[in-house]
Amino acid sequence: MIWMQRHDSQVAIRALLLWLFVSLLVVVRWAHWGVPLLGLAILWPGSAVMGWWMSRRGAAPAKLERDDWLWLLVLVAYGGLWLLDVVLSRQWPLDSAGWMIPLPFWPLLAAGFLIWLLRYPPGVRVFWVAVCTGALGAGCIALYERLVLGRARASNDLNAIPFGNLSLLLGGLSLLALVWCLRRGHARSPGLALLALLAGLFGIVGSLLSGTRGGWVALPFLFLLWFRASRGLLPASWRYGAIASLAVLFFVALSLPNSNVMPRVAAGVSEAQQFQGGEARGSVGLRLEMWRGGLLLWREKPLLGWGERGVTRQLHVLIERGEITPRVHRFRQLHSDVIDTAARRGLLGVSTLLLFYGVPIWLFWRRLRSAGSAETQLMAGAGMMVGVAYIDFGLSQSMLRDPVGLSGYLGLCLACWVSLRGAEHTGRSLGRNTNA
Repeated sequence: MIWMQRHDSQVAIRALLLWLFVSLLVVVRWAHWGVPLLGLAILWPGSAVMGWWMSRRGAAPAKLERDDWLWLLVLVAYGGLWLLDVVLSRQWPLDSAGWMIPLPFWPLLAAGFLIWLLRYPPGVRVFWVAVCTGALGAGCIALYERLVLGRARASNDLNAIPFGNLSLLLGGLSLLALVWCLRRGHARSPGLALLALLAGLFGIVGSLLSGTRGGWVALPFLFLLWFRASRGLLPASWRYGAIASLAVLFFVALSLPNSNVMPRVAAGVSEAQQFQGGEARGSVGLRLEMWRGGLLLWREKPLLGWGERGVTRQLHVLIERGEITPRVHRFRQLHSDVIDTAARRGLLGVSTLLLFYGVPIWLFWRRLRSAGSAETQLMAGAGMMVGVAYIDFGLSQSMLRDPVGLSGYLGLCLACWVSLRGAEHTGRSLGRNTNA
């Protein structure tokens, strides 16, 4: 039984790491890099030796399958092309203060963590508790900053945009945790169900109080995915009632004076109209101007783009020519993942970006359609939520060039996938034991 105890300890270590990352992602400002560093520095060195030792004594770790290798290929392709661009350009991505950020290494690091986590994947309960904890924390921080500190936008001293986007996503995932608690044929968990419901609402509130307009567009898509993922797991009347209730609560929140939602929406409309009149003002007008500049650069080098260093230099050239407003010079990214990638790495880079989005969504969608259990169905729905939400987030913000944004995408996708694969592995083991 010694090997079984060691097997359980390996699963527990991975579960703890997953819980720390997801629950603290937007609650603790350094969690997006601190938790992965913890895993790299402390947990990983002995994992290979431990895995070999246990395999010699009858333990049965999960094996990598074709879909896992496809994940690895996409992560290596996306990170590898970005790293090649950095080497050729001799320019690393920079933060708002001009500090270098080693973002191209992160997808490669995620590939290593994927192998490590898949060997002994944690159970799904860890993921659901983690997203609920994270959403509750984000909502509480947002309420404190807006109502007590009187700040205009909640951010937890991060960029308000990824803070609000990830709060919304964690809230949507928490509502899937609610389905997991209340699903048919399952012993009810009223305490966890109440936690999940509150977490879902707090996550949405955190997004509203952050003033992140681009992320709000994702909310209807998250509701639709929640409705699809809960099919067959809740009575139809519950599902329709939940969607109606959430819609009502959302519009009530919009009308509250302290939410600052309607003024933000009105300001965005006004800035878009001013841009049509030839004046780039406000965040919306400057975004549209940056998109226009990025498309001009991509048109000049459509296949390979200008590279990390070239985009910054060529934007200054466009400013000197008077083709775009000088106000965009202070931004380090073009506020659109697709346009930013097209300008820097051309069609080749956009192809890897689409794979980076599309392959996970496709793999989760396949399992959502053919799920053999409630656990795999809901985890597949959670993975779909992450992918679809990030596509929307990336329309108006370069989330994948933001440290919290990129870390959140990689970490949440991997957490959904390894939890789903763990549920599949458990189901197969139970099936073999039953047949025996």
